[in-house]
Amino acid sequence: MFLSCGDSLFDMFVGAQQNVTSDAVVDNTRIEIAGVVGGSPMNVALGLSRLGHSSRYLTKLSSDIFGQRIERFLHNNAIDTTLCIPTDLHTTLAMVELADDGAANYAFYTNNTADVGMKASELPSTLPDDIRVLHFGSYSTAVNPTADSLKVLAMRESEQRIVSYDPNLRLSIEPDVTVWRESFSQFAKAATLIKASDEDIEALYGKNGEDKFVADCFSHNAQLVYLTRGPNGASAFSADGSTAHASGLSVAVVDTVGAGDTFQAAILHWLAQQNHISADSSNAAASFAGAVDLKASMAFAIKAAAVTCTRQGADLPTLADVESA
Repeated sequence: MFLSCGDSLFDMFVGAQQNVTSDAVVDNTRIEIAGVVGGSPMNVALGLSRLGHSSRYLTKLSSDIFGQRIERFLHNNAIDTTLCIPTDLHTTLAMVELADDGAANYAFYTNNTADVGMKASELPSTLPDDIRVLHFGSYSTAVNPTADSLKVLAMRESEQRIVSYDPNLRLSIEPDVTVWRESFSQFAKAATLIKASDEDIEALYGKNGEDKFVADCFSHNAQLVYLTRGPNGASAFSADGSTAHASGLSVAVVDTVGAGDTFQAAILHWLAQQNHISADSSNAAASFAGAVDLKASMAFAIKAAAVTCTRQGADLPTLADVESA
């Protein structure tokens, strides 16, 4: 039912320095690094699979050792890879350093790597009928040629399928905010559901830009808009004029990696479970059915994201994990 598109990388977590005696190591220290599969839209695919959905992924996937591990990870988590495009280009790497409060700082290595090298000519000419929702987000929507290719796919499919979009800015990859603004404008034209963090909105619109952001989303014909504010909860808006706000949950935070992606996956899960997303491939309407209980949807998504924050890395919860939290 769900197809996520875009990033495929390894998050390389930089740990505490350990004392060593080798003269080859600067300052007699070394840095411990632990690598895990990552990528914002891939995390959404993972979250949807763990919540019990048919989940697929579309990316350009490297044949290097990291790409092979990513492919095994996807298979092990029941994420279908039949639409992935094989390549000899290397896998993107992201160096991640955690602050004392668990917030993540990133440095990305994306020069001529696999997931940013997707060409429009490599896109599948058609998608399976059972795919009802496409999700896009993060740096793969701003770095070419993949960004332009995914824009083509989003616009092509937007009349018959729901499009979910999270800009999820990565200014360390593309520092020009103008590029992100243009990317947002293009993907928003195709999007049915848009989610953004308060940090992303500030980067796109400046301080106090939330009202303008929401208005712009609806001017592009979005039906649902969610704004996340980390520990301060979230807000939701519907094209019918409904609004809702929800408080955050207090948890022992290990790190915040994948929290926003968990929120996105959980919202999509909730919409499907409440029959707002048709599973009938003969129903080609790219819209949500019925009035959405915005507050209830956020309550579930915030709870799911809180579970992820109690774990290291993007270790997204199962439905049982969320229900028992």
